[in-house]
Amino acid sequence: LLAVVIGGRGSLWGAALGAAVVVLVREELSPQLGGRGPLVLGLVFVAAVYLLPRGFAGTRLRWPFTPGDHPGSPPDPALAPGDHPGGPPGSPRAARDGSDVTALLETTGLTRRYGSLVALDGVSLSVAAGARHAVIGPNGAGKSTLFALVTGTLRPTAGRVVFDGQDVTRRPDHARARAGMGKTFQHSSLFTSLPVLDNLALATQRAAGRGMAMLRPAGRQVAVQEQAMRLLEQVGLAGRAGTPAAALSHGERRQLEVALALATSPRLLVLDEPTAGMSAADSSRFAELVESLGSAVTVLIIEHDLDVVFRLATRVTVLHLGRVLADGSPDEIRADETVQRAYLGDAALDDLFFEAAP
Repeated sequence: LLAVVIGGRGSLWGAALGAAVVVLVREELSPQLGGRGPLVLGLVFVAAVYLLPRGFAGTRLRWPFTPGDHPGSPPDPALAPGDHPGGPPGSPRAARDGSDVTALLETTGLTRRYGSLVALDGVSLSVAAGARHAVIGPNGAGKSTLFALVTGTLRPTAGRVVFDGQDVTRRPDHARARAGMGKTFQHSSLFTSLPVLDNLALATQRAAGRGMAMLRPAGRQVAVQEQAMRLLEQVGLAGRAGTPAAALSHGERRQLEVALALATSPRLLVLDEPTAGMSAADSSRFAELVESLGSAVTVLIIEHDLDVVFRLATRVTVLHLGRVLADGSPDEIRADETVQRAYLGDAALDDLFFEAAP
């Protein structure tokens, strides 16, 4: 475990380098340090986790470090909370070539192959700043793969991802998060033994550049607690601040995850099937939460619940067998016969697609 973390997972030479470090400290340096080799390894481990999240093999070091070089960098002190370089969230900004950026997110020819299996095949889409853009499609259409490629947890086989005018195709997920791309996952990931407020305090503390304040608990940082409470109020969980996350309902956990993502002041919020497993009432409350975010936060939502999609979306992209089948307004997608056949063959889809129509 030490070797993989220090050297970098997913790299043969990184694992070999990590193993060499472990063996060198344990066999060669430990006797000279009076048996303190495990302590040295522990310090190296902590340093690697904090400074080199992808290990030596996945990190290009620059010295001296500047804000943005590693995940522990504090934010630019010249920026107030929620401010972003290049203008307020959701606003067009000048790209490197001097042109105006009207699309906050663009993918071009995005492809992901696993050997002979093509999970995503040349997907291009454009998400306008301030939009509510939904991606739908039958099971196996490639939606989750698209989510992973957009947010940086997977590398594309071909194509590129441009976010806010910058090519982020080869940037890791934590770099995209620092650039203003927030996300929630299909499966909840919370500290279930901690109260709701503490879960959010950890996120706000990290976003404020105080993640290494180990001698001062987050509970004693007034600004962190106040920001956490503001976010809880925004998502409707202020009354559950002291409740352990394990005691939250499924819908409330989703609300908390949105608050965690909002703690990073994202320009773009990517939601991966957020209403999966929710009751109709919980889904409606979640839709109200997304509606309350306003145009300052652009939303890209991957969703199966078509009632939620047609309630929220200003534009809809339909995937089928890894390709874009249709792209247009909600009304255009409802009326598209190819979309109807992709979902239920040639059966009539009036109940499915026209139920939500005004």
